[in-house]
Amino acid sequence: MKPVRLMSGFLTVGGWTLASRVVGFARDVLIAAYLGTGPVAEAFLVAFSLPNTFRRFFAEGAFNTAFVPMFSKKYEAGEDPRRFAEDAFAGLAATVLLVSLIAMAAMPWLVLAMASGFAGDERFDLAVLYGRITFPYILFISLAALLSGVLNAGGRFIAAAAAPVLLNVFFIAAMLIAHDRGWDMALTLSWATPITGFAQATLVWIAAARMGYPLRLRRPRLTPDMRRLLIIAGPAVLAGGVVQINLLVGRQVGSFFDGAIAWLNYADRLYQLPLGVVGIAIGIVLLPDISRRLKAMDTVGGRYAYNRATEFSLALTLPAAIALMVIPVPLIGVLFERGAFGPTDTIFTAQTLAVYGAGLPAFVLQKVLQPLYFAREDTRTPFRFALISMVVNAVVAVGLAPFIGFIAAALGTTVAGWVMVAQLWWGTRTMGEAAQLDARLKDRLPRVLLASLLMGAGLYGLQVLLAAPLAAPGQRYLALAALVVAGMTIYALLVIALGGMRRADLRSAMRR
Repeated sequence: MKPVRLMSGFLTVGGWTLASRVVGFARDVLIAAYLGTGPVAEAFLVAFSLPNTFRRFFAEGAFNTAFVPMFSKKYEAGEDPRRFAEDAFAGLAATVLLVSLIAMAAMPWLVLAMASGFAGDERFDLAVLYGRITFPYILFISLAALLSGVLNAGGRFIAAAAAPVLLNVFFIAAMLIAHDRGWDMALTLSWATPITGFAQATLVWIAAARMGYPLRLRRPRLTPDMRRLLIIAGPAVLAGGVVQINLLVGRQVGSFFDGAIAWLNYADRLYQLPLGVVGIAIGIVLLPDISRRLKAMDTVGGRYAYNRATEFSLALTLPAAIALMVIPVPLIGVLFERGAFGPTDTIFTAQTLAVYGAGLPAFVLQKVLQPLYFAREDTRTPFRFALISMVVNAVVAVGLAPFIGFIAAALGTTVAGWVMVAQLWWGTRTMGEAAQLDARLKDRLPRVLLASLLMGAGLYGLQVLLAAPLAAPGQRYLALAALVVAGMTIYALLVIALGGMRRADLRSAMRR
């Protein structure tokens, strides 16, 4: 992939992911307003997390980690990639269908595994009911994830990146209709979940068909390629399990504190905005690109792609992380505090957001570093690193919960994220030139960090000056917009003045 096309891919995926996150944020604002942080809200959020947990475990995480490099290499070499994709499509469908049937039957035990603090109160029965309704979502969205991998490997990013927008649009429409007609809000959202999955799968299937890959469901076959796929995916499945265990530990800790699951969820959704726009876009584009370069023995191109991805991601992520840590209260207060979401919810959610913000660069760097391993079909090494991070997360979250409360769950996630990055970076030392930092990145990164810190100081001062309008009902939206625009302007001016980015780079990025 040429440098211009690589950056275009980042920006295409990032732009559509931004649209998804913005619409998703509007969805979360409505959920917070209609459900708040009470028992119904916590029950629905846990139920909705169940299919998403398995989705990341089977499709987006483990399966695609193995599938995308293999498909990319077959696509580049013309080695019957469609047949391989259809075999993988059939195998994934059969596996996820079986898991779905078992999970729906075992839903009470799954709810306890996710949030044992629900035992004995009304949240438990509600979560079981909502969970059984939402769980079929995993089948459709898992197939959509595989189809998205096919599209991304072929350089077709738009449909796969746009599909998640449908989820949020459907949810918003469902809530507005439920509010207008007096329907049960949580039940409406639960039924909307599998419908959105079907819509996303349909969209990407049509896009793949137009690309020349109208994948059909076949009888699953254990071909040599599928055996290799399973061998590669095995450690990735385990690694994906480790990641989900980390999330599970956080929910378990939160379930013992009233309202904490909702606070953790809303904070998570806000920091997912920059993470999705930058980190996920980088990961989606970088993995097939590096896989193709390895197939072509293009070491120089692989190193360039890795360094530009790191530079691009940190130039956007570091200022975002500083902002989340410096102004979390205005962000949460203005964006969420309405209806059933009160001032106390704002304070606790803001504290959580600040802790997540400290880990944001780590979460993005993982998306940059992991493709270096996956493109080499090495899933065992990240799995070992993930195990260590899992232990760190559990020790911090569970060990500190009696002393600092639910916030220990967020702290465990952040500390484990940085431990994972340190291990991934250390592991690249054996990869040779393709994984080395170039002179441009080494020169620009400290300048980007300094510009971000100075921007943070400016944001803190502006937050104090705008304290009154940020709290005034008629002025708080404009005040927050002014605060955000001022922070972006300060950072842009500083990063150019300090040499962290050239004007031409900024203009080029804005045009794209």
